[in-house]
Amino acid sequence: MQTEGRASGATPRAVMIAAPRSGSGKTTVTLGILAALRARGVRVRAAKTGPDYIDPAFHEVVTGSVSLNLDSWAMSEAVLTALLAEAADGAELLLIESAMGLFDGLMGPEGARGSPADIARRFGIPVLLVLDVSGQGQSAAAVAHGFATLEPGVQVMGVVLNRVASDRHERMAKQAIEATGLPVMGVVRRDAELALPERHLGLVQAREQEALPALLADLAQRIEAGVDLDRVVAGAAPLVLSVGLSECVPVVPPGQRIAVAEDTAFSFLYGHLAQGWRRAGAEFVPFSPLADEGPDESCDVCWLPGGYPELHAGRLAAADGFKKAMKFFSCSRYVHGECGGFMVLGAGLVDQAGERHEMLGLLSHETSFAKRKMNLGYREATLRGDTALGRAGTVFRGHEFHYARVVEAGHDEPLADLRDGLEQDLGMAGGRRGFVSGSFFHVMAQKEGA
Repeated sequence: MQTEGRASGATPRAVMIAAPRSGSGKTTVTLGILAALRARGVRVRAAKTGPDYIDPAFHEVVTGSVSLNLDSWAMSEAVLTALLAEAADGAELLLIESAMGLFDGLMGPEGARGSPADIARRFGIPVLLVLDVSGQGQSAAAVAHGFATLEPGVQVMGVVLNRVASDRHERMAKQAIEATGLPVMGVVRRDAELALPERHLGLVQAREQEALPALLADLAQRIEAGVDLDRVVAGAAPLVLSVGLSECVPVVPPGQRIAVAEDTAFSFLYGHLAQGWRRAGAEFVPFSPLADEGPDESCDVCWLPGGYPELHAGRLAAADGFKKAMKFFSCSRYVHGECGGFMVLGAGLVDQAGERHEMLGLLSHETSFAKRKMNLGYREATLRGDTALGRAGTVFRGHEFHYARVVEAGHDEPLADLRDGLEQDLGMAGGRRGFVSGSFFHVMAQKEGA
């Protein structure tokens, strides 16, 4: 069937906001456009390419709707199509913020490299290119022209110049770019006050920023003044997708009533997983470990998402009610922890200052944020035993992104065999004991046919 905006019956339109690299200002420009269009009364929704929990949470603050992730490596074409339909449902315009650079991803396979360009090309979504022109003038034209012509199937509809220093700077870059045939659709001036605060995994979470509403209002005004929004909207392409919204459950729900840890220490649960589980009939019962709460006894499974437990290790160690409830729950029902959740399931967590804090001890490993090492990349995980995630032999695709590391492996059975995005064997990972399991691996979708 043709998926259309439910509110008006009109086919939704889509545009991708991309850049040559990370740090170019994609998120700032995306948030500003979303806020400005919503202030005009346009029904806007947002999505994010690639693995990312943090940026979608900012999208949700602006749009009031869940922002879903789209990944050409982790997800089959059927799942991608269904998620794109869901992301655009009820919207007049869908803005898709890209990860990293437009063409960044694995070296193969073609069309499924995990690059934003895969999504743009496959679904015919035009790209608005955000160029950080600080430190260059006419040379920005070479970058813009290169991105517009590298892959004929990827349409760059125009450019937004970001971090422009002066009127002269704007003229130099704009004239050079437009001489290549690419329109400059907007200009955002350099201003240190527009920077969003960051920490080791990316932006400080939206839920932690009290000044965010004021920043969004400021961004909306700047974008309204500096970007030709009518031209951006006109350049968006209609999305005509032959899929039904009920067809997408990327991962089978781990249970009927799912107790989900949710606070500033546990917040990294993908929107597409949560909505898929709900669509399959599962119910969510949130609880806050930082408030010393445990999983509700009416639940049949407990899920500890990733987040920032390393920043709250002392409070978690002192949360005796949470610890007691988790230990009782795990005696008879499945518990699974991803990344930060995996760290809390272990025996101990060493914080940045080198102080060890006692964790749940439901698994026997120890992790440290003091001995930091970045782990980043796609992962394919084959389960070694039955867990909350699924039966032994089930294959999932997802990713790792963490700075903490395992400093004591413990004595539990491994959760899964891992391979990276290039199909290189990474060995066994994670742990499982009784009903408890966990690893640094974030699941995005079950592998098709597995």
